[in-house]
Amino acid sequence: MNTNLISYMEQSKELIHDGLITSLEKLDIPTNLKQAMLYSVKAGGKRLRPVLLFSAFEAYGKDLEKAISSAIALELIHTYSLVHDDLPAMDNDDYRRGKLTNHKVYGEATAILAGDALLTYSFELIANDPLLQDAEKVDLIKNLSSASGPKGMVGGQILDMEAENKAISLTELERIHVLKTGKLLQFAVYAGAYLGGATNSELAALKDFSYYLGLIFQIQDDILDVTGDPKKMGKQVGSDEGNNKSTYPKLLGLDGAIEQKNMYSKKAKEALKKCKRRSFLLNDVNRSFW
Repeated sequence: MNTNLISYMEQSKELIHDGLITSLEKLDIPTNLKQAMLYSVKAGGKRLRPVLLFSAFEAYGKDLEKAISSAIALELIHTYSLVHDDLPAMDNDDYRRGKLTNHKVYGEATAILAGDALLTYSFELIANDPLLQDAEKVDLIKNLSSASGPKGMVGGQILDMEAENKAISLTELERIHVLKTGKLLQFAVYAGAYLGGATNSELAALKDFSYYLGLIFQIQDDILDVTGDPKKMGKQVGSDEGNNKSTYPKLLGLDGAIEQKNMYSKKAKEALKKCKRRSFLLNDVNRSFW
């Protein structure tokens, strides 16, 4: 990973982190709820989704400030999904990013409500953004709700749960991950380019690119669950296997999963080349986990 990319990602992560904290700390809400929300937000993470949104925006737009609220909203939704995923009724994880999971600190009921609050507040942020036109707010809220709801992440999550202890096909596995992980990554790229003023044809090219990007991200996550370093990942490896999850290594074997990832990467690169106004920054951000 080149020095300029590392610097860009670190600066973007810092901007998002500060924005997340500021947006939550100013809320006049019950103290315990605010603390639980802040706990998971402060845990950090790669902030990949807002970084992708920024990099797509900067391929077309000039004033990054216009994209900040949308990027924060997107990360709030991602954080809510992690809080709920860790619950005993879901993945039953004790640690996330090297820290105790939300429900281990605040209890299950508060963790559920904190997740609900992070989700709903994200749409309020977009709706109240003074830098967006009404049509832009409607478009972003419509697409973000679709990406995170039953047609996207939530739908993928239930398919993932239903696939436990079952033998499923590669096509079924891809559908799970396109919905569960891919839709929000697609939104990140779409929202950044849309706010930056990309044309419809450019948005279509980026949609194809981000489709494969979501699959790459998930298959890499599956591979790391087998080969990763728990200290670097902030959680125990092998949790997917322990929960009888359907994964690429489980279906294809580790070597087969790596081969499949390389195939997705090739298709993503080919799709990005079709975009008339390519972002070298966007390409570099995504190459970091190719």
